Amino acid sequence: MIQSSPPSVPNSLSEDIPVSFGPGDRVAVLLQLPVEGAYDYRVPEGLTVSVGDLVEVPLGRRYDIGVVWSAGAGDLAEAKIKDVAHRLDLPRLPRALLSFIDWVANYTIQPRGVVLRMAVRSAKGLKPQAPETHLSRAKPEPTGLKVTAARDKVLSALGDTTFIGAALLAKTAGVSASVVKGLVDAGVIHVTLAAPKPLFSSPNPDQPGLALEPDQKAAAAELSSAVGHGFSVSLLEGVTGSGKTEVYFEPIAAALRVKRQVLVLVPEISLTSQWLDRFRARFGVEPAVWHSDVTGKVRRETWRAVATGEAPVVVGARSALFLPFSDLGLIVVDEEHDGGFKQEEGVIYHARDMAVVRAREGGIPIVLASATPSLESILNAQSGRYQHVRLDERVGGAVMPDVSLINMLRTPPQKGPWGRSWLAPPLVEAVDETLAAGDQALLFLNRRGYAPLTLCSTCGHRLHCPSCTAWLVEHRLVKRLQCHHCGFVAPRPDACPSCSKEDSFVPCGPGIERVAEEATARWPQAKVVAVASDTLESPSAMAALVDAVERQKIDIMVGTQVLAKGHHFPGLTLVGVVDADLGLSSWDLRAGERTHQLLNQVSGRAGRATKNGRVFLQTHDPNHPVLKALVESDSKAFLETEADGRRGLGMPPFGRLVSLILSGPNEDAVRQAGRDLARAVPPAPGIEVLGPAPASMALLRGRHRHRFLIKGPRNRLLQPFVRAWLDSVKVSSSVRIQVDVDPYSFY
Repeated sequence: MIQSSPPSVPNSLSEDIPVSFGPGDRVAVLLQLPVEGAYDYRVPEGLTVSVGDLVEVPLGRRYDIGVVWSAGAGDLAEAKIKDVAHRLDLPRLPRALLSFIDWVANYTIQPRGVVLRMAVRSAKGLKPQAPETHLSRAKPEPTGLKVTAARDKVLSALGDTTFIGAALLAKTAGVSASVVKGLVDAGVIHVTLAAPKPLFSSPNPDQPGLALEPDQKAAAAELSSAVGHGFSVSLLEGVTGSGKTEVYFEPIAAALRVKRQVLVLVPEISLTSQWLDRFRARFGVEPAVWHSDVTGKVRRETWRAVATGEAPVVVGARSALFLPFSDLGLIVVDEEHDGGFKQEEGVIYHARDMAVVRAREGGIPIVLASATPSLESILNAQSGRYQHVRLDERVGGAVMPDVSLINMLRTPPQKGPWGRSWLAPPLVEAVDETLAAGDQALLFLNRRGYAPLTLCSTCGHRLHCPSCTAWLVEHRLVKRLQCHHCGFVAPRPDACPSCSKEDSFVPCGPGIERVAEEATARWPQAKVVAVASDTLESPSAMAALVDAVERQKIDIMVGTQVLAKGHHFPGLTLVGVVDADLGLSSWDLRAGERTHQLLNQVSGRAGRATKNGRVFLQTHDPNHPVLKALVESDSKAFLETEADGRRGLGMPPFGRLVSLILSGPNEDAVRQAGRDLARAVPPAPGIEVLGPAPASMALLRGRHRHRFLIKGPRNRLLQPFVRAWLDSVKVSSSVRIQVDVDPYSFY
């Protein structure tokens, strides 16, 4: 867990290095390579570079892009030093970003070059926007032009207007580009070059938004007052439907008024559709958007616009944290509790925690917003490290939904003509009443597909992934079996590969497709739709779904966690959680907290407008503390119990963890690497090393996996211990070692 004043981590950037370097000076250039150090180069005649400049340099037989990091070390012979090829026509990376890259590399125990790659990989091949070509009729027009039918089409299409681009004019006229070129060469069409229009329009911070209620105004004023006054962290905690988004729009407006840039981090792409609508309503334009579905061309254009300051506001996924903002003035992390902020591949980091560090490095405020804040953030607020801003009431007079438990042992589902049922009678009755009233219902189950397990009813053979320790999930809508860990897909076999019995496979347990099948059979007059991450292929698909729900074109949604947070459906008055126990039996450190957050969030979708909402949680364990806290609306008591349990065990946030994951295609090599590391554990009082042991996901994407877990006190950094330990052992090149500082998953 990163605190608002993170523990000191060695930083290689010196504060007293020269600002600029001229011809003959040596500079250290950090390249996008899995190495810790920078390479020395010489500044050639006619060139001046500064720390943060992007440069192209020779590397072996190729050229690579790097960043001027500092003065050269000076320990290489002059004959071995190569010249910088040239400086890229790109803005210099801000000093705050360089410090942030250095900090992240040290904290996550990753080479600086790998972290740098996350910040500059979109710069490769980046060129300035070309000027716009404006075409208009020359005045006076030259005489003696031979008029053809094609030329007449062009001149008719052009008229007295101005076209931007010859290609557009040719397309409009329905002729080839050569016809337009001929008219230009003949002097009939006049060409002028103009600066390209900005990619992103400037938001209007003074455009009136929704009228804020008194508690919202007070919260907005408190958050806005931090803008322009250095580093601070504010936790904006508000119940679902309390208008947190409209509140943090006000500090965004405050930053825009003083011409500072703003970054808003969201955990999932699907959250951006309604958010963008709200932003446009408040500020008049859309912000820049940054996530994995953005095309390469748009990513490059956005990268440059961020670096030049032409993108005033960026909303994006966790990787947006590494964009080269020229003048970042505010960071907002929406749904700060969400596990989607944890990057599990490559450089493993938690974007919420690193966002706090980036705000500190830049000396700017950061707002963490959530209806269900993480235990780490709650404790930071209670200790005074974070400013705590609360919204305890829903806006517009809406009230929190009534939450009820359905004891599945007392009122089990009744079998119907369609087969086994997953909906208990009280929930079925509630859906009947909801549909009769003309309202909408959400049946929630955080499990994709039709069934999580498919087995042979004759011999018990289970269909499993050949590359992972996981069962194949049946997706009946697309008629395939799929591994949700590596993406392996296969058709469902006609016969069992073990006993050869035909048509013997049966689904075990429900996924959302199976629940949707039951809902369609029970309520044939209703429009039922199944919603999961694999049914929403893009942000536009989520936007279309939201539009259909808002226009009452959908009666019942059956969905996963993609519907649990960030969405406002005015007509939704009923939420039924099909399996509230799902996730509670996990041995994961944060299983209880995550389930509490997820169920709280999905419950908050009900009754957000004029009608009261109802929530039914189907459970086999009605006495579980998580479920009791939801029914009694007592999150505070649950979090106190959760904190006491972790405090007694010295677990985060009261202790520190680092996970080492050893993986490779050969299990014997992975085992041997684990034994070698275990024998070399350095003595360190207060630090405990557990393992090696096979990971719970012992085979993932064809790689065998073993784990170590290093545990230490909260007031002690574990990175120096881990670095020294790993440096003391040489393992097989076939074995990869991933370091996960502050792990959030233990699969």
